[in-house]
Amino acid sequence: MSKKTVSILGVFVGILVLQHLYGHDPRARTPIRIPDILEYRTLKCDFHIHTVFSDGKVWPDVRPEEAWREGLDAIAITDHIEYQPHKDDLPTNHDRSYEIAAPHGDVLQVIVIRGSEVTRDMPPGHLNAIFLESVPPLDTPEWRDALKAAKDQGAFIFWNHPGWTGQQPDGVARWYPEHTELVEQGFLHGIEVVNEREYYPEAHRWCMEKGLTMLSNSDVHAPVNLDYLVRQGDLRPFTLVFAKERTAEAIKEALFDRRTAVYTEGMLIGEERFLRPIYERSVSVLNPSLFLKGRSRAFLQIENRSDVHYELESTQDLEDVTFTDSLVLQGGKTVLLEVRARTDDRSGTRRIRLNYVVSNLKIAPEEGMPVAFEFEVTFEPRAD
Repeated sequence: MSKKTVSILGVFVGILVLQHLYGHDPRARTPIRIPDILEYRTLKCDFHIHTVFSDGKVWPDVRPEEAWREGLDAIAITDHIEYQPHKDDLPTNHDRSYEIAAPHGDVLQVIVIRGSEVTRDMPPGHLNAIFLESVPPLDTPEWRDALKAAKDQGAFIFWNHPGWTGQQPDGVARWYPEHTELVEQGFLHGIEVVNEREYYPEAHRWCMEKGLTMLSNSDVHAPVNLDYLVRQGDLRPFTLVFAKERTAEAIKEALFDRRTAVYTEGMLIGEERFLRPIYERSVSVLNPSLFLKGRSRAFLQIENRSDVHYELESTQDLEDVTFTDSLVLQGGKTVLLEVRARTDDRSGTRRIRLNYVVSNLKIAPEEGMPVAFEFEVTFEPRAD
């Protein structure tokens, strides 16, 4: 093959790769399969999004279509009040981005929530107020007055990116007296445990200790597909809201009742009362009875109906059998778990319990969620 032919083939392959990475996306929705639990709908929400009406790079009505394509149910438009870098090109109208985005959300059945970001130095840092009736009353010099105006409108208020290096250079979130004041005054209802790709274990712990709602949001400024490889399944972080129905009012009620969990980069973070039913509604053993002759092997077939890849590590050894220590239950697939008898001479039928910890289901900052597989094994000695 000549060098010219090789060069032409290289250009052709390069064009195909670029088309795959950057080509036109069809207007199609990719659902996120995480099951409904208990008596609630599991809604996928992003409550921290910017547009050109503050420091974002996107016209507001693009945001609900991005969310629709990615399988989200609700978003909040939360442009900055104090920071308006495009004010020479666009008028400062704090309600306008929501007014533009909401009608397109209605068409696509994506719930768009009116919100805003109160942008202040640390402490208290940046806070979002969502479910506002009107943003301009929050445009006031004193942050306490701004948050009181939000509370007076019945807003849900949360602390953004508490460990953001722009305000905490070492990336460690810190609790200040001002945050205690916010809680005592009813001006703080939740914290971003995850912002963009950053997980803040301190914020996770505060939510558990202080009874605050856990949130996970993208804080997206650019078009989403510039920050996340959407085509390759790289999902933005989002908040799972366990709502009584798929409405803005039900989402608000669930947030105030702390019925949330956090999704980020394949990890779920939250209270065990929510993570356990998600796992149990997703995972099941298809063949709960095995036969082992001598030291032969058999396989449990474990189905995962969700899109979360559950990462399991064993926490025990057993006298009767050996089994797979580490296991990934891939989303939407059935995985084999190998089981072998330890000796050739075992006989009879026994109930086996394999204990694991799911490392990417965090019920505390350093604690995965324990799970188990129970099944029967019939042993038959191998003939001499």
